[in-house]
This record gives sequence, structure tokens and C-alpha cells, in this order.
Amino acid sequence: MEGNKIHKFAKKLWPIDRSITGPGQKKTLSLIKEINKNLKIKKFKSGTKVFDWKIPLEWRIKDAWIKNSKNEKIIDFKKNNLYVVNYSVKIDKKISLADLKKKLFYIKSRPDAIPYVTSYYKKSWGFCIEYNKMKNLKDEIYNVKIDSSFSKGHLNYGEILIPGKSKKEILFTTYICHPSMANNELSGPSLLTFISKWLKKRKNNYTYRILFLSETIGSIAYISENLQRLKSNVIAGFVVSCVGDDRGYSYLPSKNGNSLADRIALKILKKNNIKYKKYSWLDRGSDERQFCAPGINLPVCSVMRSKYGEYPEYHSSDDNLANVVTPKGLNQSFLLYKSIIKEIEKNEFPKSYYSCEPQLGKRDLYPTTSFHNSFSKHQKLIKDFLSYCDGNLYLHEIAKKCKSSLTEIKKINQLLKKKKLVF
Repeated sequence: MEGNKIHKFAKKLWPIDRSITGPGQKKTLSLIKEINKNLKIKKFKSGTKVFDWKIPLEWRIKDAWIKNSKNEKIIDFKKNNLYVVNYSVKIDKKISLADLKKKLFYIKSRPDAIPYVTSYYKKSWGFCIEYNKMKNLKDEIYNVKIDSSFSKGHLNYGEILIPGKSKKEILFTTYICHPSMANNELSGPSLLTFISKWLKKRKNNYTYRILFLSETIGSIAYISENLQRLKSNVIAGFVVSCVGDDRGYSYLPSKNGNSLADRIALKILKKNNIKYKKYSWLDRGSDERQFCAPGINLPVCSVMRSKYGEYPEYHSSDDNLANVVTPKGLNQSFLLYKSIIKEIEKNEFPKSYYSCEPQLGKRDLYPTTSFHNSFSKHQKLIKDFLSYCDGNLYLHEIAKKCKSSLTEIKKINQLLKKKKLVF
């Protein structure tokens, strides 16, 4: 079962201290590259302007702890990397319990869990702690230390390109910026690493691009550098996140809700009799926010197991590889995404080479002398066919819209390919 291999790989990634920048990100990408040599590790320089954002300084952390008056560590970063607020600044001081509590984060509803908290874009520091442990803190002086640093560096990301017969691209994207969490973090990159291995062995009609990014800032940076190519080539895309548990399925649509990715995802869910919870665009929370943003508007949706923010262990130490993510859940997601890819591969989605209507007369596809009813039904069908060639419709969908047979539409598609009018 492929799920066992994916789960084993996730265990290997588990202890790495990840953030939106830094050595943990690089180490994660290097381990993915060991499985798929096609992975290219790329980077954006700190300070680079990307739309309304700026690539932050690179964050590194060596150690962090809180010691009580007996010099005992009650919090130890080296035992769990969630104990420190991600991107915390350097601190080394003695502090009262009252002041310390202002810097502690906990979850009352999950009293034995460590929350995941970040402060990427405002300098701050803090610790995360189990609620039950926080309640037992004595009123004394504590020694707090975070040994961290910021420097000009890079935001790293990974990219796998698997060329197909067509330059039309299917995009898969996931994130590698969270520390030790299983469903919300490791399920996505682990699954896509093995999906990429499977895709490499196939002869594909379409080109596949797989991205391993920092959530939000990574996708914004990538889009800022590759927008024109993405808009020209991507015909369907999927944000792969929270795909490791075996509780249920979730579907979150693209912004318009009717993209090629949406229709294929829903078709496969229905075809496999999979019960799922359908969310709306207003429930978005991952990188679909960027890929479907104003001015971008790419056909990107998401098919998950338990959706981020909707399962009780979310963003805490309870989201682990023992209790939440299972080989069975990963295997089912692996099979689901294979089915989605196979459905895409068996269909064609013609797209015009030209903006506006191409000149058909010079290609002997339309009369050069125009008068009432000077064109044939076949010639009109060519124009009707071209009007739907935006890369978003199956051939059988175009046939239905044109009120024609699929056989006739396939013939027109081949003709217009030869004339280099569609691809």
C-alpha cells in the first residue's frame, strides 16, 4: 500500500523545524529531492518586493526554554518545536509569572496540547504551552531564553516539472512552512512527493507542475515571478493540504466554482461514491486565496480529507502522525488524486492560440466573399467550436453546447490543430 511509504516519509520529515524561511525548509526540500531527483530547489532573496508583500529576513533558531527558580526547564524547544512562537526574536531575561503569562499561548479546549502560533511580520516573541502545564505554574521568577537570529537570506521553494505532449499545465501546490504537524502540514508534501514519482513513470498528455512553497508568502512570490506563464498554460490546479486522515472528505471550490478543476474533482468524487462536505469560496484558508485572487484568477480548487480549521487537532501538537494521519488515509488520498489525473489525461480541453476570432478565410476555413448565408453549417460549426476554446471545456461539453455530435467535434478539433489554431 503506497500509504505506508508516504506515512514513513512523513515520519522522516516530522522532526524538522520548519518556518517560512530558514534551514528547516531547505532540509525538507533536500529530503524530497532524494525521492524525486527532478525537484529543483529555487529561492527568492530577502527584501524582494512581491506584489504588496516583501520577502522577510531568514529566521534561524538554535534553542529556547523557560526555566523555573529551581533551574528546571518547564518548556524545552528541543523536545517540541511548537513550544516557541514561530519567528520569535532573541530574548534572554528574568521575568515574573504575571509578565510571562502575557507571552504564553495555550488552548483551553485541548488542555494537553501545544498550540501553533506565528508572528512572521511583526517582531515579537512568545512561548506556546499546554493549558494544564500553564495552570500549575508557580508565582515566582522565571528565566526565559530564545536563541534566534535574523539575517538577509532567502525564501526557498521546490518545483517539479514533468513535461507532457502538451504545454498545457496541471498545477499541484502544497506548503512546507509549518513545524511538526501531520495533517495540516506533512500530508500534502508527502503525498505530492509520491504522486510526482508516479507521474514520472507515465506518458502524459499534459505537463504537470508541482510546487512546494511557504504558504501565502511563497505562493505570492511564485505568482509574481510566473504570472504570465501560469495564466497562459494552467488549465486546472489543486491545492493539496490536509489529505492524511481517514475521517471524511472535503471539497473547496475555486472562486468561480465552475473551473475545469472543480468539475473534474466533483466528477471523481461522484464517480467513486465518495461522501464529502462541500464548502464555499468564503471558507477558503490556504493558497487558493492567492491562486484565485483578483488579477490572478487561476482555475484552482482543493480536495481534502478533514478541512483545515475544521478538525479538533488543527494547529496543535495533537495533529500528529499517531492520532490523526494514517497510512490508510494517505493511501485513499493518493488513489483519489491518481483518479483525478487519469480523468484529466483521457480528455482534451482545446484552447485557441489567438485572442479574438482568428482569420479563417486565409486558412480556407471560411468564405472570402461574404453575402447572406454564404457559409455552410460546417463552417459555422468551426466558428462555434472556436468560441468555446478557452481551455476550460471537455470536447464532449463543447459538443453539447454546439448541439453537435462528439464525432464531428473531434474531427473539427483535429482539423484546427493541423491549422495551428488550437492546442
